[in-house]
Amino acid sequence: MSDLDLAAYFDRIGYDGPAAPTLDVLKSIHRLHPQTIPFENLDPFLLRPVELDLPNLQRKMVGGRRGGYCFEHNLLFIEVLRALGFAVSGLGARVLWNQPEGAVTARSHMLLRVELDGQTWLADVGFGGLTQTGPLLLRPDIEQHTPHETFRILVTGGFYHLQVNTGTWWTLYRFDLSEQFAVDYSISNYFLSTNPTSLFRTKLIAARALSAGRIALLDRRLTRHHGDGTKESRELANPEQLVKVLEEEFEIQLPEPERFLDLVQEKLFQSVQ
Repeated sequence: MSDLDLAAYFDRIGYDGPAAPTLDVLKSIHRLHPQTIPFENLDPFLLRPVELDLPNLQRKMVGGRRGGYCFEHNLLFIEVLRALGFAVSGLGARVLWNQPEGAVTARSHMLLRVELDGQTWLADVGFGGLTQTGPLLLRPDIEQHTPHETFRILVTGGFYHLQVNTGTWWTLYRFDLSEQFAVDYSISNYFLSTNPTSLFRTKLIAARALSAGRIALLDRRLTRHHGDGTKESRELANPEQLVKVLEEEFEIQLPEPERFLDLVQEKLFQSVQ
């Protein structure tokens, strides 16, 4: 038996529909999750451990008004789907966003495979500023619309490539259907959260889908992506402004607020004084 508190999760994401393993339910919770639980890396940025067990995931992301990165989001989501009766398993991907198409990167991303009514769907609620807001049918070479962007899946060299259209097509990651397990994610999570060169240790990242559009933070730069395809960016002026954005727009309850203020002052704002 899972220790998941499904009612608390539904309350967290604002879902009040049926609790059944149907496509409509999958689409609904997949849309709501990234709108209410932000993508963020505050724990590794603050040199805090990232714990992947269910009690800690619930304490942080459901009860603690926090977000997380891919392993946290999708490990929580897989437990939700299992509790609802979905046949679901974990997969691993090699991120190609901002990489050359043929790059060989580590298998550092988690996504989910859902079997439903004789079809295979892909769920992924943890890919930062381009997190899917709807499941995708595992069917290559068709354009698939979500509440936000349009996606497609290509097959190249025996691997699936997930692409998103943001005005042009970009590859997000490459994956296959080999099932991954908790130990696989634990190894990648440890490297990403503790290695001094990891993006999640060196950059401050937050992202959240809105009902129309998205907001994203990279260090001091806040970007708003509007539903009509336009966007605007600005540099935040000081640590207090950054904290206000995280608390009010991303709705994140900061861990160790005083230490966080000191750290962002040192890392992000020293050069602007």
